[in-house]
Amino acid sequence: MIETVAYIWLVKLIVAHLLTDFLLQPKSWVSERMLKHFASPKLYLHGLVTALVAFTITNFAYWQASTIIFFSHILIDGWKSYQKPTIKFFLADQALHFFIILACWYFIFFDTNLLLTLWQQLNINLLFWKTFAAFIFITTPAGILIGQFTKQWQDKIENADSLANAGKWIGIVERIIVLIFVLKNDYAAISLLLAAKGIIRFNEKDRPEIKTEYLVIGTLLSIGMAIVAGLAVKF
Repeated sequence: MIETVAYIWLVKLIVAHLLTDFLLQPKSWVSERMLKHFASPKLYLHGLVTALVAFTITNFAYWQASTIIFFSHILIDGWKSYQKPTIKFFLADQALHFFIILACWYFIFFDTNLLLTLWQQLNINLLFWKTFAAFIFITTPAGILIGQFTKQWQDKIENADSLANAGKWIGIVERIIVLIFVLKNDYAAISLLLAAKGIIRFNEKDRPEIKTEYLVIGTLLSIGMAIVAGLAVKF
């Protein structure tokens, strides 16, 4: 029962963060914070709204966590206001917020012995480690393999490096999605994904033949590796 309550409390804190950081924060507050930094009243108002929503949505329990969220949110957003508006700092900002939420959750509901027990269970869980290895493989390692297999076509294409860099992250996301579909036995969704990608990427009539071959082979290798990784986990 205590574990159920703990997980519900964690999800509620995440909901409170998503509501206050994205839906209940006007753009004017963000603009003022970026201009005035820690001198912006909206920065402190946003922190207060975040803490109050967290306190309310968790049924007014554990006010200490809401207090920590209040001060940490102000410090994190104040720090972010000095940074450039890039994806790197956006992800760092969100990671810090979620770290605070997880830390509050852990110190309120769990102890070190439970954490060690969970780690011991994972440590001998073959399915977990096979799945983890598969997801690691289909990111950069699979991308490097695909690059080596398609090098003979890549060398003949103008601006091939730019094309490869653009396709790097697309390929990683694509393989992750395919791997999830395989693990869920949803093979029909893979065919839909492949068809959609074919419509988007291969409908240019003036595309050079060598470039088309490079994209087709790269796509088939990418999806094929993800399928093989998924089957290896399952069987």
